[in-house]
Amino acid sequence: MHVSALSVTDFRSWPQADLSLGPGVTALVGPNGQGKTNLVEAIGYVATLSSHRVASDSALVRAGAGRAIIRLKAIKGERSTTVELEINPGKANRARVNRAPARRARDVLGILRTVAFAPEDLALVKGDPDGRRRFLDELAVQVSPRMAGVLADHERVLRQRGALLKSAAAARRGRHQPDLRTLDVWDARLAELGAQVLAMRIALTRALAPHVAEAYAQVSDAPGEAVLGYRSTIEPETAGVPHEGASVPELTELLIAGMAQQRDKEIDRGVTLVGPHRDDLVLELGALPAKGYASHGESWSFALALRLASYTLLTHGVDQDSDLPGMAGWDEGSEPVLILDDVFAELDSRRRTRLADVVARAEQVIVTAAVSEDVPDRLVGARLSVVDGRIDAA
Repeated sequence: MHVSALSVTDFRSWPQADLSLGPGVTALVGPNGQGKTNLVEAIGYVATLSSHRVASDSALVRAGAGRAIIRLKAIKGERSTTVELEINPGKANRARVNRAPARRARDVLGILRTVAFAPEDLALVKGDPDGRRRFLDELAVQVSPRMAGVLADHERVLRQRGALLKSAAAARRGRHQPDLRTLDVWDARLAELGAQVLAMRIALTRALAPHVAEAYAQVSDAPGEAVLGYRSTIEPETAGVPHEGASVPELTELLIAGMAQQRDKEIDRGVTLVGPHRDDLVLELGALPAKGYASHGESWSFALALRLASYTLLTHGVDQDSDLPGMAGWDEGSEPVLILDDVFAELDSRRRTRLADVVARAEQVIVTAAVSEDVPDRLVGARLSVVDGRIDAA
């Protein structure tokens, strides 16, 4: 799979930009602040309908413009697909596929797959759980596009239940009896959706684990094995991957029971305390948690291993004999486009060389760098200069 053409209008810093691409390596080289990252961000947005840099679509629209447009042509084998996305802050985004309007913007998911490496990836290891949850959820959307709807519905119901809990908390503080007649209904719906998210994350964690261990060994010569686990609010003290064989209905019941157990605390605090929105992907190096114990170099190796494992999983798919509930409906493997956004400047020479050796065999690699020297010699291919709003052959 590769991208052959990209066009953006009023996207980030670009009033207009057009980029022709081909298989192999393409390096976008230019000083910081010239818009290189914005171009690869647009490619990644088509694959996931999210940005690896910001949580809100409003930041993607150029200042003063009312909307942004991304047009992209993706090639998979002999098949060519053109995607157009119109980003409308505060309103529904719109999409066209091969010039025909799509019913929903998320109908474009699955046409293109990407794996992006960026300096922000260090936060996957050193940062808070929300970044690791987002890592799993964005990968889930690429593995199984239907999860985009599940995640959106889960977020919506979580907000609605949270509003009810806040009202109940305010009533209790005012010494009034809170109205909880609809809370059971919200509990059931949130648990149903949360169980689907939880099942997918558990399946992803198990599927990624061996690839992460292998990739860590490839990019780091440090001792210790990279190990993945999953910590859930319905079994917070369990190591490894809890509830690995549980069905979605079984997980639903566990979530309902957990919310019932925590109901008084939830009303007092006005927040939902049980569910995948409070879970964490556990990263361990040897027998110790990577966060707080891994060195800077080891943390970078772990972050790279997570992205390389994602690439392997998307490329090769999963064992079709697996019976984990969260793997139902997973798409077959297809090689994603690899995006390396200014990541080589963050790495020491050893990790830079090892990462380049691993990714060089991919069908398409798009690299951004401030200077040509940041692009390893191993990554031979096209060089484009991005300076002063122009994209030219270097």
